[in-house]
Formats: sequence, C-alpha cells, structure tokens
Amino acid sequence: MAITTERKAELIREFGIKQGDNGSPEVQVALLTEDIRALTEHLKVHKKDFTSRRGLLMKVGRRGKLLRYLRKPARRRAEPRFPRPWQRTEGQT
Repeated sequence: MAITTERKAELIREFGIKQGDNGSPEVQVALLTEDIRALTEHLKVHKKDFTSRRGLLMKVGRRGKLLRYLRKPARRRAEPRFPRPWQRTEGQT
C-alpha cells in the first residue's frame, strides 16, 4: 500500500526543483497523489476500512491545500506540472 523507496526516489527526481529536493510543494503533491492512488485501489477491495478512508480524506485535503498554495499568483509553478484533470490538453478531443 505504501509507495516503494524506488518509486519515491523517481518522483522526487521528476518533480524536484533541484538535486536532493524532497520538501518542495511540487514533490509533496506528487507523493501525496501516489499515496492517494494506492489508497483508492485499496479501498476498492476493502470497502469497510474506515481508518484508511479517513487517511485518504486527510491526504486529499492536504494535497488540495498545497495545490491552492501553488496556484497563488506569485507561485504560478503549478499549472504546467499539475494540470487540472478535467481540463483537456492540446490534441485531445
């Protein structure tokens, strides 16, 4: 259920701003997104696992706060890296 060390290092390399960057908001959002995907898959099988559901909701809330922080005018770093899932990109119909 937890992300592996290799996957975590890969996400840090992909979304980090500089070498060894593991605390920037972009990295935190990427790690939370991976955790949310894993918890969602877990809850599809274990529907009555309310403790995990609470953890999922807390992670979703934390990710939302970080994304709001990144979308502030002074921090326009979020748009190219984390597009909103309901917005279409070029080439999609």
